[in-house]
Amino acid sequence: MYSDNAPDTDDEALILDSIDRFLERDVKPYAHDLEARDEYPREIADKLADLGLYGATISPEHGGLGLSAATYAKIVERISAVWMSVSGIFNSHLIMAAAVERFGSDQMKGEFLPRFASGALRGAIALTEPDCGTDLQAIRTRARRDGDDYVIDGSKMWITNSLEGQILAVLVKTDPDTDPPHKGMSLLLVEKERGYKARKLDKLGYRGIDTAELQFDGVRVPAANLIGEEGRGLQQILNGLELGRINVAARGVGLARVCLEESLAYAQTRKTFGKPICQHQTIQIKLADMATRVEAARLLVDRAAQAYDAGRRCDLEAGMAKLFATEAALENSIEAMRIHGAYGYSKEFNIERYYRDAPLLAIGEGTNELQRIIIARQLVERNPV
Repeated sequence: MYSDNAPDTDDEALILDSIDRFLERDVKPYAHDLEARDEYPREIADKLADLGLYGATISPEHGGLGLSAATYAKIVERISAVWMSVSGIFNSHLIMAAAVERFGSDQMKGEFLPRFASGALRGAIALTEPDCGTDLQAIRTRARRDGDDYVIDGSKMWITNSLEGQILAVLVKTDPDTDPPHKGMSLLLVEKERGYKARKLDKLGYRGIDTAELQFDGVRVPAANLIGEEGRGLQQILNGLELGRINVAARGVGLARVCLEESLAYAQTRKTFGKPICQHQTIQIKLADMATRVEAARLLVDRAAQAYDAGRRCDLEAGMAKLFATEAALENSIEAMRIHGAYGYSKEFNIERYYRDAPLLAIGEGTNELQRIIIARQLVERNPV
């Protein structure tokens, strides 16, 4: 391994060691074939529960591990360097859980959080719609109150864990006429048994994990499934997306790192013109840039995670980490393919998978164009003249 983020405590070292052993034994031997078949890794998903990762950031009070964002980011980096799709199985689940833990009633917390933490009940967030992704205020999915229930009509798109999971935190409009629009948005827990329909989507990368289009046609859920209060749904989910962006940034570090590691190893064994290609200056420049991106990305992720753990507003830090680390993954995946030449283009090797997985990171959890806007606005807000 080229380099890694060293553990800060003995407890963290034990956790990371167990993650490394799990990846070596239960993920690495199977990732290539499962990804090629776009097959959901059920055994791997179940073993994530054994490791406690469905409760990674849920407090011990509710049965979770209560890990810091800093430790969580190190776990995500390690997993993503082996198979990025696996990190998505619990990331979206944990954003849903965070919304319940921060804003749900005591009754809701007691009913759902222990099952979220154990992995007995697995789910995700349902935000994006066919006509809106980054602009969440433009959602059209409606939930109208009918006695003790809400009745949901609408559709969602690109929803992770919606086929294999059993519950979703769904962003809806409870008052479509409110201005500004976010004041009419709410967050509802919707169990799969309530009857929404899901259609699996075929993707370029990020395969294996299920991603679907959802249809809600008069789906009824109890009013008790409202997270917090009406009209606060957008703020609730944006709060959770800070952790989500740290997760995506950590995925970028993992992907950028494995591209570097495999390129470094290949460059020392592949020979052209009578010497290993690592002795050619063109390749040396590529390796140097790849390594620098990895280290810089990791430092930005660490900074964002520390801000999150300190309870500070960290949309600036998380935005910077997400922007830089995911662009690092994109650039390193391209350079890895160039260094590997034809072998990088072959489906027999992992390089082409990294090349297909990396673009998602620049889109998910808010596009990188949006991150630049968030960063600039925060710079202005934090540095008034």
